[in-house]
Amino acid sequence: MTAFRSLSVAMFKGFFRERVALFFTFLMPLMFLVIFGLIFGSSSSSKTKIDVVGDGPVLSALQQTGIVEFQHVDSFDTAVQAVRSGDVPAAISVQGNQVQLRYAASDSVQAGTVQAVIRSVVDHVNLAASGKPPTVTLDSQQVEDSSLTAIQYLTPGILSWGLATSAIFGSALTLVNWRKKQVLRRIRLAPVSTGTVISSRLLVTIGTTVLQAILFIAVAMTPVFGLKLAGQWWLALPLLIIGSLSFFSIGVLVGSIAKSEEAATGITNVIVLPMAFLSGTFFPVQNAPQWLQTVSEVLPLRHLNDGMVDVLVRGKGIEALVTPAAVLLAFTLVVAFAASRFFSWEDS
Repeated sequence: MTAFRSLSVAMFKGFFRERVALFFTFLMPLMFLVIFGLIFGSSSSSKTKIDVVGDGPVLSALQQTGIVEFQHVDSFDTAVQAVRSGDVPAAISVQGNQVQLRYAASDSVQAGTVQAVIRSVVDHVNLAASGKPPTVTLDSQQVEDSSLTAIQYLTPGILSWGLATSAIFGSALTLVNWRKKQVLRRIRLAPVSTGTVISSRLLVTIGTTVLQAILFIAVAMTPVFGLKLAGQWWLALPLLIIGSLSFFSIGVLVGSIAKSEEAATGITNVIVLPMAFLSGTFFPVQNAPQWLQTVSEVLPLRHLNDGMVDVLVRGKGIEALVTPAAVLLAFTLVVAFAASRFFSWEDS
């Protein structure tokens, strides 16, 4: 127990003396929170700006949707030129009963949104002008709490990615550095087991995970971003700890294979960056091809993200942790076994 405590304290002190490690562990995830929070934080930023010429019931109905923001211009030719230049995704002209829409196919997302909304508005205006009651009515409501803002959906992915990055980098570089400096060799000669060394580093990873989560959520809850914790939000903490075990095992495997810090950094980057994009950290993975979605199912970050969204966004209870926790623990066991086969105390 004394050896475990001494190693843990030494690793904690070593970690907090590394300024680069502190930056990537605590500040870099916060930078992404600030960037995405400011981009998607305001409600006005979600509106699509389009150039408009004319007036009438179509434009009035279109403006009431709250999806588009009008920029009135003098002529339709000027508006179309703005679309060609990429200044706006679309331009609309309303002269009496004639509606003209010009859009940029290069901006497929916003142009598609504008086309769908305008078609819906035109159909609604035509139906109202006919005097006939609608044959089909639509009752549309979101299933989540209507008070949720964009930060609520951004927090799970960015926080999980930040924890994954620090856990993998931290454990991998520590092992490689200690092996290079023959710290592991000296520890091996002492009456200390491999389990004590690994568990003490694991304690550092879990402690860092808790600190990261507290700092990240505290910043996200400030009035600037407006994160709201509701329901059984505290279930995110055990899920993050279980997730850190998976990422720690990846780091130990990388640290066991790599012979230098440069190699460990390169291997970790090859793992972390694709995993972040394939796990839905920065965009919904449901939009990816089916084969990529299948690949993402074996990635621990995908299941951590899914569990975090269920708890923090969808308001689910402890039942939402069963599948993600089981997958993460199974992944940890498999990768930890592989790491044990490659682990060495000294450079070969």
